[in-house]
Amino acid sequence: MSEIKVLVVDDIANTREDIKRLLYFEDDITVIGEASDGEEAIAMAAGLKPDVVLMDINMPKMDGIQATESIANNCPECSVIIISIQGEQEYLRRAMAAGAREYLVKPFSSHELADVIRRVYESNKKRLSFLGLSSQASPRLKAAKGKIITLFCSKGGVGKTVLASNLAVALAQNTKKKVVLVDLDLPGGDISVMLNITVRGTLAELAQETDNLDISLVESYLLPHLSGTKILPAPLSPEQAELITLQRVEELLPILQENFDYIVIDTSPLYNDINLAALDAASQILLLLSQDLPCVKHVKTSLDILTTLGYSDKLKLIINGAGMEGGIKISELEKSFNRTAYAVIPHDEKVVRHSVNKGLPAVMVQPNSKLAEAVINLAHSLAGSPQANSEKQSPAETKRSIIGRLFSF
Repeated sequence: MSEIKVLVVDDIANTREDIKRLLYFEDDITVIGEASDGEEAIAMAAGLKPDVVLMDINMPKMDGIQATESIANNCPECSVIIISIQGEQEYLRRAMAAGAREYLVKPFSSHELADVIRRVYESNKKRLSFLGLSSQASPRLKAAKGKIITLFCSKGGVGKTVLASNLAVALAQNTKKKVVLVDLDLPGGDISVMLNITVRGTLAELAQETDNLDISLVESYLLPHLSGTKILPAPLSPEQAELITLQRVEELLPILQENFDYIVIDTSPLYNDINLAALDAASQILLLLSQDLPCVKHVKTSLDILTTLGYSDKLKLIINGAGMEGGIKISELEKSFNRTAYAVIPHDEKVVRHSVNKGLPAVMVQPNSKLAEAVINLAHSLAGSPQANSEKQSPAETKRSIIGRLFSF
């Protein structure tokens, strides 16, 4: 492992000394500087270019949150780890929204600190490669052509898997291009159930292959669907999910990009390394929102975090399950988020239940339903082709779809 350069930021000199003592015997970690407040930290990060910044949250002049936001925006090669005696969820939310990569609560052991530093360093190194900011970025990734569409929501139960399976099939059927659907909803992905696929092998078995990944090996794990879509299913148990490493996922995605036109990825509602890899690699991120307050709260936090991570240009807000009785009005949601939804997928429990029980997506079994039409139009929008069923839209609906594309984010 390369030497990891660390900047320690804390207004208390004794605390800085304690941290240096904890790291003294770590051969691969070197403290290259100290700062006593946020302003000094920003200046030193710009000059020293540390790999990791250990940032106290409560400091005079400029606190750790403000300093973290500045460093995250101006020094992408620097990973900030917030250290604090505060373990409340609100502090964690603020830290992640500011761009911190990890949050460590005092007191901690030398082993805990060193482990977090190494993990964050390795994760950011991979992230920079995906973003093309590293001189060691994969030539394979640079040559890749396929478009990755990652679906995400930090709240479960918003219909993400239903939308992912329908969208993948809609892309395959309406663009006549090569599409693969990857189930990264670990450990409990249901794509294979939704599409009535008999699982022979999963991402877990693929991750355990000792050979280097290539398209021949990957293809042997892809399951065909009658729509023409290929499926890479999630593991069947939580124990198997633990076998999937970030490194394997990062090796897999460029291979899929080389060989497929569209890669649709379903994710879990977590901010973990594997999901971040899928978000980093994405051409488009579909951020799902349902019409209830808990989901609104989650998505607002997600927007803060994903924007700070540099994903603004590829984020698209999708209101899923729209029209449910008692739900917050779409106009109120758009006003609250100060942005227009890229797509609105209507609620239709009957159609969804029928399609799930049939093991076929709604776009195949009930293509004329409003839900299916909305998904097909979304597929056309993402593919940059004319929308299906456009002749059926009212002037108001047409205006909404145009505005949605103009002001999408």
